[in-house]
Amino acid sequence: MSARVLLAGCGDVGKRMAHRLLARGDEVWALRRSAGDDADGIQWLQGDLTRPETLRDLPDGIEQLVYLPAPGARDARIYRALFVDGLRHLLDALDGRALRRVLLVSSTAVYGEHGEAWVDEETPADPPGFNGEVLLEAERWLMAQPIASVVLRLAGLYGPGRLQLIERLRAGTVGVPRQQLHWANRIHVDDAAGAMAHLLAIDNPQSLYLGVDDTPLPLGVLYDHLATLVGAPRPSDGPAPAGVGSKRLSNARLRASGFAPQWPDARQGYAALLGGQ
Repeated sequence: MSARVLLAGCGDVGKRMAHRLLARGDEVWALRRSAGDDADGIQWLQGDLTRPETLRDLPDGIEQLVYLPAPGARDARIYRALFVDGLRHLLDALDGRALRRVLLVSSTAVYGEHGEAWVDEETPADPPGFNGEVLLEAERWLMAQPIASVVLRLAGLYGPGRLQLIERLRAGTVGVPRQQLHWANRIHVDDAAGAMAHLLAIDNPQSLYLGVDDTPLPLGVLYDHLATLVGAPRPSDGPAPAGVGSKRLSNARLRASGFAPQWPDARQGYAALLGGQ
């Protein structure tokens, strides 16, 4: 049964998701500050989530909302205006009688340092940075509203057009902590889009899921493997990434809902990307 879906924010991952929704017969609108230029079935809308007066002419009968805007800068005020205030503005502008599900795309940045312990949806959030704090505030506000909502916390994205890490490895500018364990958690952009579409389609989803592949890896293991793939030098010893905390993320709940990633191990996903260059 088709649905009328609005994507608030529609960059690379949003477009990948939109194409999946269109393929199964949904009507898809995408809201951005600048109009889209794709003539592939997506119905583009122009508006600014931080300015409620630009949200007055949204389509009627939107049944599902996916909220995945992209901040223009790493600034606490910009994050709050977009993720907290913008979400409120948009829900105020939509017809709540038609809206059946809201999917908020959040981040695993809401978790802090957990060492070697597994982290899942039951692990208490403890954001080490302002971005995680703002996202957690948006999550909690949404879950308190009288509307069926789902939060998907995505791990680090990689995929076509997201190969900055590879370039840094080739340049020899990447360091990894050799004396201390730090976990890397990744999800391919196509799997992220697939997980989002999946969570719109299933009956009775739970309120929170982690979007990550099957294989968290020590950072040194992942970076050493990628360096070997591209013939780059093995990364030197260096500090752990600042402000993110080490955690080993589990996707058991997402898998139990019926979703299976196409790329369960980032080493395979990166190898396929690099093989296509």
